Amino acid sequence: MTKRKSERLMNLTICLLVARTFISKGRIRQAVEAYHNMGDDAFDRMFDRDKEELRVLGIPIETGSIEKAFEDDVGYRIRRDRFELPEVSLEADEAAVVGLAARVWQHASLASATTQGLRKLRAGGVDVDESALAILEPQLATDEPAFDSVFAAVTQRTPIEFDYRTASSAQLRIRHLEPWGIVSWHGHWYVVGHDRDRDDARMFRVSRIDGESRPIGPAGSYAPPDDLDLRALAQTLAPPHPHSSATVRVRRGAGDALRRRAVRSHQVDDQWTEIELAYGSGTSLADELASFGPDVVAIAPDEVRDAVVRRLSLVAGAGP
Repeated sequence: MTKRKSERLMNLTICLLVARTFISKGRIRQAVEAYHNMGDDAFDRMFDRDKEELRVLGIPIETGSIEKAFEDDVGYRIRRDRFELPEVSLEADEAAVVGLAARVWQHASLASATTQGLRKLRAGGVDVDESALAILEPQLATDEPAFDSVFAAVTQRTPIEFDYRTASSAQLRIRHLEPWGIVSWHGHWYVVGHDRDRDDARMFRVSRIDGESRPIGPAGSYAPPDDLDLRALAQTLAPPHPHSSATVRVRRGAGDALRRRAVRSHQVDDQWTEIELAYGSGTSLADELASFGPDVVAIAPDEVRDAVVRRLSLVAGAGP
């Protein structure tokens, strides 16, 4: 997604989010700077595309009558209660989400466009809720290398394949997906869709896709479910959220997959690095750590360390 497009979508989202009531397309056109120099037809086409792309991102845009007496006068809004992420506790792996909220304000041009947009909404008599801005940036910020190719596939309804690394394995596996949408969940981007390999709905973390996704069919060759609710589906499909942390030592030159997931790390000596890993299942983490053999040592907690020792002891006992 280009910077220019990102800024346009950001400002459209701000416009729809801060308005306390439905806002007309004309008011939106006045408030979002990127729409100013367009003809009527070009604006209508871009506005329709932008609405669809925000919906793909899991942002729920509602339509309704601006005035009850004039039901044909359609307006748009984003309901704050449906847009906000559910309340989460700021554990170590989640704390980074808060830092995202300041990014947009570090760019003077975007902050200026946003300020002008809010001023124009007020001038047009729109009741504005600026406090809604605080929840916006975590929904749109992304540094994932595969994000653009996956996002394009979602908007064009193009089936894709990609090389995927799960949390419990460093091995890459090819996945085949009909992507329905992209959703931000606990500070990470996930693509949701129909997994052709499992013939079921599945959810994949975009940061675990190696490289870019690859098209495996023509655009428009499938359609998402009519009643698709990305957030509700994500809540159903999401893996257990990590609630504990483990201390692990990794030998130099080994455990790259573990290092990438580390919440924090420090160098013990010239051979070992000590890292902290968030995890949900102690059993799954023990399986993963044991697979590295002598290059990884579990330090704490006891449940993980003992489980790793048991697995390595079984392997040693099965030797010649």
